[in-house]
Amino acid sequence: MADPAAQTDQPANNAVLAACWVLGTAASFILMMIAVRELSTNMSSFELLSFRSLIGIPIMCLVAWRLGFDKVKTRRIGMQVSRNVVHFGGQWCWVIGITLLPMAHVTALEFTMPMWTAIIAMLFLGEQAKSHRIIAVVMGMAGVLVILRPGLEIVTDGALVVLLGALCYGVSNVMMKSLTADDAPWVIVFWMQIIQLPLALLPAVFYFDWVWPSWADAPWLLAMGLTGMSAHFCLARAFQLADATVCIPVDFVRLPLAAFVGWLVYTEQVSVWVLAGAILIFAGNYYSVWRETRGVKR
Repeated sequence: MADPAAQTDQPANNAVLAACWVLGTAASFILMMIAVRELSTNMSSFELLSFRSLIGIPIMCLVAWRLGFDKVKTRRIGMQVSRNVVHFGGQWCWVIGITLLPMAHVTALEFTMPMWTAIIAMLFLGEQAKSHRIIAVVMGMAGVLVILRPGLEIVTDGALVVLLGALCYGVSNVMMKSLTADDAPWVIVFWMQIIQLPLALLPAVFYFDWVWPSWADAPWLLAMGLTGMSAHFCLARAFQLADATVCIPVDFVRLPLAAFVGWLVYTEQVSVWVLAGAILIFAGNYYSVWRETRGVKR
């Protein structure tokens, strides 16, 4: 007979493990931001994204070799291409934003992605405009206004670029939700690396001045390529172990972590308005997820 105490402890243990995986996600994103900052002084954004795919493709090919190359076939190549064009746009905006804004500012605006996803899903997928989803969107919009303070402060190009990137990620998430009905998650990641390489490489070679990396750049390039995959892997493992209501609050640690690293490494200052806006965005996201999961459990 199973030990009741052990069964009771299992969810708690899973929650702790999930929190650790989410912290791995946060650390991966922060390290990736530092790598982009260090490399962007010499390389264009398209070249950085080229190397990210060049590092990721061999790893994904190794996975495909282990599992069988016949299993990487996609049933919806058109949707894969469309989704990756949009996702690539989001990545490009994110990279540009990192070079223009403090790390905490980028992270705070990036938290609007679930808000854009909800808006697009309700408008184009016919998902129900439930009250808690509308509340989350309104709180997210309010958080953005607090951060940007239009009319009181000049809204910078960097902030608009990061918001555009979050919107692209939101569209990409909706398209990926459709793809998961036919393709496995790792198949989606495989095609992401394959499709996005020419999207980055062609502009990097023919439009911008290609700069060959030095040996000093190699660790940062490797960090950028590896953290690009480890961030998503850690988050996927976290969601396997615990509900989103456990994972999302821990993911918010990215903001103070980004603020601390930005201050420590780049002497960046964080505005109280950025923190206040980020809390509004986070609260809206968390409330929406809490209501969704409560409805499922019932």
